[in-house]
Amino acid sequence: MAKRKVASRPAAQPAVRKKWSGHKTAAKSSARKTIKSKGRVSKAKPAKKARPKQTIAISHHREEDFKADGLRPYAKYRDLGIKDATHGLAQAHVIRLQGPCNPAEVSKLHYHDVEFQMVYVLKGWVKTYMEGQGETLMKEGSAWTQPPRIKHLIMDYSDDAELLEVILPADFKTVELAS
Repeated sequence: MAKRKVASRPAAQPAVRKKWSGHKTAAKSSARKTIKSKGRVSKAKPAKKARPKQTIAISHHREEDFKADGLRPYAKYRDLGIKDATHGLAQAHVIRLQGPCNPAEVSKLHYHDVEFQMVYVLKGWVKTYMEGQGETLMKEGSAWTQPPRIKHLIMDYSDDAELLEVILPADFKTVELAS
């Protein structure tokens, strides 16, 4: 005699409910919950703190917005307003590298304690070194990401190099390493 196969789960469930109807199902289900909760260690995640609502950031190109107040002394930065609009979640700026490149000043191995970093070449070119990647020439239209804490440096750049950089979080630590 061949076993009869149930076509789908929903069709089988009413039969199970009928079989147990009339029994003390409420008592059994609460007893099961009690047993389960006694035998398991709670792995409840702490409640995430709600982020403040983000706002719109609009930034139009103005030469006077390029400031020499950023991480690198050989660069000028144009903040795009992302840090304030995201309450520190992210930062974005245009970096204008000041030529000519001086490798003694520029080529210092370092890393950033970030969650995400992306760079896009707007103008010119930049030659980089990244741990595990080696030397790479990035030209206008090139983009790359740098994993958190990857050791890297700029080796050379054109006199007209401009980069768009996006970083999470907005505030981060940079660690310079001995060469």
